[in-house]
Amino acid sequence: MLSNSKLMNNVNKFKKLDMLKEDQAIYEARFCGKLPEEQQKYRLIDLFAGAGGMTLGFSESFGQPFEPIWANDFNEYCVKTYNANFGNHCVAGDIVDILNSTKTDIPKADVVIGGPPCQGFSLLNKQREGDPRNQLWRPFMEIVEKSGADVFVMENVPQLLDTYEHGEIVGYAERMGFKVWQDKLIATDYGVAQKRIRAFIIGCRFFHPAIVFPPRKSYYNPEANNIQIALPGMGNDGYLPNPRKWETVRKVIGDLPPPEGTEIRDVPPPLDLHFGRNPTQMSIDRYKAIPKEGMNRFDLQKARPDLTPNCWLKKKTGSTDLFGRLWWEKPSLTIRTEFFKPEKGRYLHPEQHRPITHREAARLQSFPDNFTFKGSKIEIAKQIGNAVPPLLAARVADVVRLLFKLKP
Repeated sequence: MLSNSKLMNNVNKFKKLDMLKEDQAIYEARFCGKLPEEQQKYRLIDLFAGAGGMTLGFSESFGQPFEPIWANDFNEYCVKTYNANFGNHCVAGDIVDILNSTKTDIPKADVVIGGPPCQGFSLLNKQREGDPRNQLWRPFMEIVEKSGADVFVMENVPQLLDTYEHGEIVGYAERMGFKVWQDKLIATDYGVAQKRIRAFIIGCRFFHPAIVFPPRKSYYNPEANNIQIALPGMGNDGYLPNPRKWETVRKVIGDLPPPEGTEIRDVPPPLDLHFGRNPTQMSIDRYKAIPKEGMNRFDLQKARPDLTPNCWLKKKTGSTDLFGRLWWEKPSLTIRTEFFKPEKGRYLHPEQHRPITHREAARLQSFPDNFTFKGSKIEIAKQIGNAVPPLLAARVADVVRLLFKLKP
């Protein structure tokens, strides 16, 4: 595989500058809602689609010219959510069984996106070596081949890029005729109020994606000591001109009133998913014992050891995010599927004595309030926590859009 430096030496510098300017123009027009309607629509397949966060970022709703035509997920509630938002073309079932069925007809597409289940690669899975879920990239690539797609985008946990399977994926794609590149992206750098890190592998048949990927950052960390503001023509690891400050928890959820009830409500969004829980008095006392932003289980142990679980008392080291409060003026940390359980992470509201709600979690993932979720509150929490933030997907879609503009 070509190194980035060698690849860049082979590219006409003026053409590269034109591409970066075009990337900037695409982003700024999309951000302002002024993108011209393109006659060319690109057919999109989403695999392991979940609720459809990636499709949403690639969709017309986010100013993109990609038309979703087929999707798949194993979870029936995810399929119902996907179809409620994008049309009735998401198929439920095991992707391997679907491919093995003689009734399956994979439609022609320009782009295939998706995130094969990541638990096999995750640091949270201590038995991940040999996990069969690590091989679900194979049916993904089979559908890329059957659909005739010119571009694919595979999303996963960042640990994927340090595995043997990553090398297998790249080698397999290159044998199919794709030029491949990859990187880890932080959602905060692209307008999401959440420090979520994800790996993306992008392949293109007609142009090397390393010229335009990873996408230049559109937001920066205002607390960084060495902020680098890019000028036009800088490398891909820089910023777009005039980047904005990272979005904050306050900006995203600060307008919401205190939640009501403990169930999904039959009211217009955003309040339909803005409900609370029934905490025990012990839990309420624990919340009140750590009232300040940024506090966590170690602060609870100092202030009220009598309220601290024995397992935490015995464990003097470890994550400072468990039972932690969010900060108003910072992004959240990664929103996982059990964000309603503060013992699982930094999920306490910055000032109210409660964990964040489903609506707050969805907003921190950058889902718009008009996005429809289907299923029980547990199933919806899984859909929210497992999703690719649509705003992050939209910036990746900018790159894919630019690649098609470069197609001979």
